[in-house]
Order: sequence, then C-alpha cells, then structure tokens
Amino acid sequence: MTNTSLACLGFFLAALSLPGAVAAQDTAVGSRSGDRNSGKAGQEQSRQPHAERAIEVHPYIEASQLVVAEISPGNDVVTFTQLAAGVDAAITGRNNGGSVSVRYERTFGYGDNRLDSGTLSGIARGYATIIPQSLTIEAGALASKTNVDGTSSFDALSGGRAENRIYSAYAGPNLHTRAGDVEINGNYRIGYTKVDAPDTVFAGTSGPAPVDVFDDSVVQSAKVHAATRPGQPLPVGIGVGAGWTQEDISNFDQRLRDAYVRGDVTLPVSQSVALVAGVGYEDVEISSRDALLDTNGNPVIGPDGRTVTDKSAPRQLAYDVSGLIWDVGVVWRPSPRTSLEAHVGRRYDSTSYYGTFSWSPNSRTGVNLTVYDTISGFGSQLGSALANMPTKFVATRNAFSGDLGGCVTSTEGNNCLAGVLGSVRSATYRSRGLAASYSATVGRMTAGVGAGYDRRTFIAAPGTILAAANGLVDENYWAAFYLNGKLGPDSSFAANTYANWLKSGFNTSGDILSVGASAAYRQRLTAGLSARGAVAVDYRRSNLTADDLTAASALLGLRYDF
Repeated sequence: MTNTSLACLGFFLAALSLPGAVAAQDTAVGSRSGDRNSGKAGQEQSRQPHAERAIEVHPYIEASQLVVAEISPGNDVVTFTQLAAGVDAAITGRNNGGSVSVRYERTFGYGDNRLDSGTLSGIARGYATIIPQSLTIEAGALASKTNVDGTSSFDALSGGRAENRIYSAYAGPNLHTRAGDVEINGNYRIGYTKVDAPDTVFAGTSGPAPVDVFDDSVVQSAKVHAATRPGQPLPVGIGVGAGWTQEDISNFDQRLRDAYVRGDVTLPVSQSVALVAGVGYEDVEISSRDALLDTNGNPVIGPDGRTVTDKSAPRQLAYDVSGLIWDVGVVWRPSPRTSLEAHVGRRYDSTSYYGTFSWSPNSRTGVNLTVYDTISGFGSQLGSALANMPTKFVATRNAFSGDLGGCVTSTEGNNCLAGVLGSVRSATYRSRGLAASYSATVGRMTAGVGAGYDRRTFIAAPGTILAAANGLVDENYWAAFYLNGKLGPDSSFAANTYANWLKSGFNTSGDILSVGASAAYRQRLTAGLSARGAVAVDYRRSNLTADDLTAASALLGLRYDF
C-alpha cells in the first residue's frame, strides 16, 4: 500500500473516533442569499436536544473467487482471488455525528495477465461540536478510483493499467454566534486531493503539447457572513459577507485565487416566499509556470512519467477577471422538509445560474437537485462536493467489485459524487452543470437514483505547455441506480446500474460511453457467516478504438460479519 493510501486509511479510522452524534440537517449561512456555491462550509449543524447517543459499527471480512470473461471483441478470460476487509459505521448523538464506509481489498491473479493489486475505497463525513450552538469541527474523506477516460467500470481485463486512484480529505471549523440581532457565521477549510495515475496522458500526434493528468493539490478557503433576519429590526433582512479560496495544483505550479466581498438583502413576500438580491466585488486569478525544457527544447519528463515544472520560470496569467458581481433570486421554504432557491446573476464576466431544491416528505424519502457554476480545479470541486455530502448515509457499492457507487443512500443533502469524477485533467476550469438524486426506503427495500450533467471549459495560460488545453470542453452525462433489501430473515440482495457518457475535447479521450449492471445475493449460513454470489455486465464504446468492449463477470465467496 502507498503512503497516500496509508494516510487516507488513518483518516478513515480517525473518523470513527468522532464522538457520537445526530444525523444533521444543515441550515444556510446567514441570510438566504449570503454565500453562493459554498456547499455546507460554514453551515451550522442543527441539533436535536433529546436525541440519544448511538454508535453502529459493522466490520466484516470477505474471501471470493472471481472470473471476468470478455464477450467482444475478443474472448479473453481472467480469474483471480479477492480478499477484503471493511467496516461500515454510523455515529449519532446530541451534538455530533458522522458516517464512514471503508474497505481494503487485495486481489491475486492467475496466468500470464495476472492482476495483483491492493485497493482502498471509502467515504467518510462527520462533525463534532466543540462549543454547543457555536463551534463545530467538520471533516470528510474519500478514496475511490476512476479511469483516465473518465469511466469507472471494472477494468480487470486491462490489469488495471488505465486505473486512477483518487484520495481526498478536508477538515475545518465552523463558527456560529450572534451579536444582538446580527447572526454571524464563519468557517475555514483546508483540503488535499491526490490522484495516483499510471502516467502522463499526451495529446497525441496531432496535438501541439502533452496534457497532464491531475497530480495533487492543496485547497484552502475561508468565509464570513453577518446578517439580520427580516423584522429584526428592519422589515428586510440585510447582510454582508466576504470569502477567499486558493487552490495550489502541483502540475506546473498552477494557482487559483478567488476573493470576494458582497452585500445582500432578503425581502419577504409571504411566510414561505422571499425575494433575495446581492451585489459585490470579486477578483479571480489563475496563473501557472511553464515546463522545464531540455537542450533540444523538448519538455523534460520525470521518472513518474509527468512533465517537470520549471520552478525558476515566471508565473504567467491564464485568467484574470475582477469587477462587479450581482445576483437576484427567490427562496421558497413552505416547511422544514421543503426548500427551493433559484438565482440568476453575473459572475466570471458572464451570466450565471445556480440553485438548490430539497424535499423530504417523510424520514424515509428524499429528493435533491443542485445547479452550479464555479471556477475551480479538480481538487477544489471534489472537496466542495464531498463537503456537501450528508453526515448520515449508507454507502452503495458495486455488487461484484466492491467499488463505491456514484451515490450514497440518504434522505438529506446531495447524495452523488459521480459527476465530479468525470475527468481528471490537471488544468483549472469553469464547471457548470446539475446533479439530481432520489432515495426512498419502503419496507425492507431501499432504492435510489442519481443523474446529472457536468460541463468543464478548461483555462490555461497562452504560450505555455498547458495552452493546448485552453478553451477545450469536457462534457459528462451520468446516471446511477441502486436497489437493495431483504428477501427474508436470512437472505438479502443488492443491485446497481450505471451509465457514463464522456464527450471530450481532448483527442486523447474522444467520445466514450460506459454502461453496466451488477446484482448480488447473500444467504446466511451461521451466525455472522454468509455465502454470497454476484454477476455483472459492463459495456464500453469509444471512438478511439475500432471495436466496442463487452465483459461479463461472476463471483462466489464467503463473508463474515463481526
């Protein structure tokens, strides 16, 4: 296991030690229009004063035999043994809460194309109260995998050579206090994201320069917002806020800085509807250095397969926009279980749209929709999406491979990460899109579906090695579905499907469609011991290859739950 894997595993184990807590519903920062695209950063976790502390920890081990058969265009067959250990845990209590699902598996292959590898996968989100009603610490982590082409289908036939392993973690304090009628919220967050990629991906013979896959980045953000509510003391609510974000990307020493200050007003129309508006000033700057060149003027490639950055080269601006920002919108909150916000305005020198919708008609059903528009790098977008995940969830995993699915089971918050993992380019970009999810529990069955669209327009400095990426667009359409439940006191099933369509402007990716489905059945044999079987089918079509790929998989194994 790599040092990165060990560090992430330590973070997951630390997440389990969070003191007990409640599954949190979050409330917005300050007034309703105070801070856009900030996810749950700076939000106060609501508390249930009479909730009892509860801790659920479910560790397990598995041993399985797997076979993967290529149906088309060839007939290759690989078999391997898989050993896995994992834990699913949820902690709920009066002032703290969190969930974690982590799994480590080791595969041992046979034959000439043997697949020997170790993989850590998991997701964790939680918070701990330091000062009741005032100060909390929140944290999250993710370990997952995707492919250079943006797909996440099981890739045993290639021996995992196209696989990227993604690790991300963040932590920071949230402050909530009052000064008379003024409600004050603030937060600071620091995060780290790492992609363990096979090597650099090049633009091809027709491309002018190589294009790197994202390596790693450090993201810091800080926000503060002070606001009054309508009627306290003015008929309208007024607020003022400021924020700062910086992402330092190792590839070519890229740096994204975004700072803003803004004021906002909330005008109530009825008990459930309010009009909101805001205006302010924002400065966004993206810069990078160029590649180190050899004596022949060619980029130097390091031992890790990545292009070496010339640290002595001056920074070059790729994006520098500053000036007035504004937005207007409507907020509809007819009940604590229903909330809608829709905004339109001007940001990044163009028209911008964003909003959210959440509806939980009961404790067993949830609907969530998010429309977003932001400038970021891969690390900052993944970190923000992770921070928006709920603190109470059950992770859904591929019934065959054990990989994390695109969504988690929860009735609160944004439940899907699939759209964020669409591509792992190193260049910064403007990301616009939407993500929707629905989950429900009916009797012994739990089901959920997520779908979305993500459009990334890449930004790079002219005259540098990244210039080939400037203005190129990646579009990712995705969908995921899961269904699981009990068939009786001693048996259960799980099913998952996914679809991912990546339309890339990079000629190393092209147009790629991946779809697949898996199903599993478990039968308890004795206390703690169960037998399990699973089947899966995966299909991939790409305009970069002459033939489509179709593969079928099967699994038989044993599982012991402690």
